[in-house]
Amino acid sequence: MTQHTILNATHRALGAKMVDFGGWDMPLNYGSQIEEHHAVRRDAGMFDVSHMTVVDLHGAKTRAFLRHLFANNIDKLKVSGKALYSCMLNETGGVIDDLIVYFLTENFFRVVVNAATHDKDLAWIEKQAEAFDVKVTERADLSMIAVQGPNARAKVQALLSPTTREKAIKLGKFVAVDGDGLFIARTGYTGEDGYEIIVPQAQAVGLWDKLIAAGVAPAGLGARDTLRLEAGMNLYGQDMDETITPWEAGLAWTVSLDEGRDFIGRAALEKQKAAGVPRAMVGLVMDEKGVLRHGQRVVTPQGDGEILSGTFSPTLGKAIAFARVPAAASGNAEVDIRGKLVAVRLVKYPFVRDGKACAGV
Repeated sequence: MTQHTILNATHRALGAKMVDFGGWDMPLNYGSQIEEHHAVRRDAGMFDVSHMTVVDLHGAKTRAFLRHLFANNIDKLKVSGKALYSCMLNETGGVIDDLIVYFLTENFFRVVVNAATHDKDLAWIEKQAEAFDVKVTERADLSMIAVQGPNARAKVQALLSPTTREKAIKLGKFVAVDGDGLFIARTGYTGEDGYEIIVPQAQAVGLWDKLIAAGVAPAGLGARDTLRLEAGMNLYGQDMDETITPWEAGLAWTVSLDEGRDFIGRAALEKQKAAGVPRAMVGLVMDEKGVLRHGQRVVTPQGDGEILSGTFSPTLGKAIAFARVPAAASGNAEVDIRGKLVAVRLVKYPFVRDGKACAGV
């Protein structure tokens, strides 16, 4: 059965084109996907991300549990509200999900997981939590709105009480704060500054309407995908899954092989690293006209690879993609587009930063 967020009727009233996304009825766009993309890059846009799952973890051994559960080291979180991005791995080092965890108190951490992986994530977390006597609570009573763009923070701050506004103004990146009944995190999935706001469902429609009145443009899944790809951010299920390790997904920076911490999947990661990681995730740019799409074959002198995520970049005006290729591949390559080999460049991502093309792109 298709699920609806509390904002579903609001999206439809705004004329959104709705699509199924991981079992959720979600807005693809409200008219022009490219205009929504540019609104986020140039001003402020917002996304209903209430399909994502907020999970609260309570217990005296919660930190020890998360040391074991995540490839990144939870001990990096020392100040209340601070967030950490990490992968949650299986025993073979494959990515079960990528997620964000917030440290609130030593007995209370909050995790936000992807919608498409909800069932397996919850089952895995609950199974691993048993040995640590950690209580796992899914917060189905909460919604989430992401407000992103160079003017996003100012437009949100204007809606807050003076006390909460002051806290939001001072908020550092990858940190969250409570205020006005909201959980306001300076995080996002677009490469732009802004907030992801966790809000009680009863307040979500009101907050959305206030944001529209403040000049924040509603944006759908289409713009969210082009924005995150320009920003060099992985999409679970497309760029990595349970058969792919963080080494192969360009997520080595999220793995902490710190001494004395035996997290799930560590032995497999160390073994693969010692043997030599066979594949790497790279960026592709196609200067010719056309679009790069998932599943297309990438031809390099070192062997073939495959496009993972591909799209037309509204900011750059050309096609870009993530691809998984032999680890030694570099320089130029070709992509098989309907039987024709088209030249592409292998580049380092992100493709766009601060609204402009990155060097080499």
